[in-house]
This record gives sequence, C-alpha cells and structure tokens, in this order.
Amino acid sequence: MKVTAEIVNGQCPTCEEVTMLVGLTQQVYRCLNCGNDLEQHINGKIVYLPSITRTKDMTPFVKEWKNG
Repeated sequence: MKVTAEIVNGQCPTCEEVTMLVGLTQQVYRCLNCGNDLEQHINGKIVYLPSITRTKDMTPFVKEWKNG
C-alpha cells in the first residue's frame, strides 16, 4: 500500500500567512504554519476556509476562532 499526501501552497485564513497546506483528505488540508484544519472550497477559484465543527447543541462554530 502506497500513501501519498498532496501538498499545496495557499493563504491560511487563520494565521493569514501564505504557506504550505498538506492534504489530510481530498477536501481537508492542514496549515503547516499554525496547524489549523481547513476545508477546500472550489467556486470559480480554490479557497481554504477553517473547518466548521458543531457543539453538543448542534451550533456550528470555528474551533480556532471560538477561544480568540
């Protein structure tokens, strides 16, 4: 079994740096600068947005921005 990871350059919206992003899945990438998980959205151009999670009451929030 051969495992490969896709590495792309992009601007992280959390740390606002242009950095390398490593693909965890086909849609989820991790910023190598700050370590935040980002979702890839393609709508005319590729955009990386923080991964959305949900609390126990199903309220969506961005984990990295909740404590900031």
